[in-house]
Amino acid sequence: MKIEQNISRLKYLLTLYKMTVEELLTFISEGLKTPLTKDDIFGNEINLSHLKRIDKVFNKGLHYYLDPKSPDVSQDASIFFRKNKFGTDLNIGAKKIVNQFEEFKISLSAIAKLSELNMERTIPIFSIKQEPKKVAQDLREELYPDFNSIPKEFLRALIGKLAENNILVFEFVETWNKKEKANIDGFFLNPSVIVLKRQQTSFRREIFTLIHELGHFLINEEEIEQLDVLSLANSKLSAIERWCNDFAYYFLVGDFDKAIISIDKADGNNDYHFDIIEKVSEKTHLSEIALFTKLLFENKISQSNYNLIKTDKDEEYRQRQEEEKKKRELDKLQGIKTSGSTPKPMNSPLLVSTIQTAFYEGVINEYDVCKTLNISPDKLETFLQ
Repeated sequence: MKIEQNISRLKYLLTLYKMTVEELLTFISEGLKTPLTKDDIFGNEINLSHLKRIDKVFNKGLHYYLDPKSPDVSQDASIFFRKNKFGTDLNIGAKKIVNQFEEFKISLSAIAKLSELNMERTIPIFSIKQEPKKVAQDLREELYPDFNSIPKEFLRALIGKLAENNILVFEFVETWNKKEKANIDGFFLNPSVIVLKRQQTSFRREIFTLIHELGHFLINEEEIEQLDVLSLANSKLSAIERWCNDFAYYFLVGDFDKAIISIDKADGNNDYHFDIIEKVSEKTHLSEIALFTKLLFENKISQSNYNLIKTDKDEEYRQRQEEEKKKRELDKLQGIKTSGSTPKPMNSPLLVSTIQTAFYEGVINEYDVCKTLNISPDKLETFLQ
């Protein structure tokens, strides 16, 4: 069966994802004895089966390719038109996620405008010429929530605090068996949207990512990246990344930085000050390896001793991952369904209040509320009280 398509929309997606025709053909020809050709997909009419293969790459829905309207190719339409280079070489999974939230951001902005909501930036723009430690100390008074020893709940509180200042934070969740996992931890989109990847094994990593991306918001520099706490000590980082890392460290460590500063040289004779590191980690939600990396940067631990600690931490992480994998495989062999469903991303209070107001103003309907907030219809009344 052949259907008429709007070729400009397919070309737009190739431009947006910076993908060549040959790369697309490789993706959509997977599993076929006879690979598809350019002529198969660039005619005014296309086989429905071929279009379905294309949509498995872009996940736009078949209606997207049939729409006669030409898409908007402008800087306002996508960060991929505003920037050519990012902190990470993005894979197709990452590009899909970024595009998804870019479109959501645009849609939500229109909803807020129709609902006459003011979502303007309330925090001034800073410069990397300003000391990140001083900026962090000043903003802690406004943005740091009451401390919660449970990392997940502290993250939730941080998202709430940012919402009070018109900073919208989204999470996205990837299941362990997803084929094309996004190779990013987070990103910042102008004017005030931060997106985080749910870190199933470490909410502390997600917390650090959030505050790092908050740093990008403060200096108004968009970025998409995969973060590594080891980069705290990387002398090859750009000035912007160094500033955001330092800001995140000082924002989270607070007054406990004094304990880190007071540490003598960490080595086997003092058990690498694990007692202090563990306490500071518990009280700040900075990971232990992040604190040891800070010590390395401050020349308070040798590279060889740091490498020993890092190797141990890496092995602990690898073993946890291996145990989880074995458990999944064993459950599968025994026909046991994995307990629980895929975790839902946290909803920012700013998103919830925006959708509530839009519903009350008649801008959206009940279906839109459920879809946007990812809730079932029976939970609707809870959000619309």
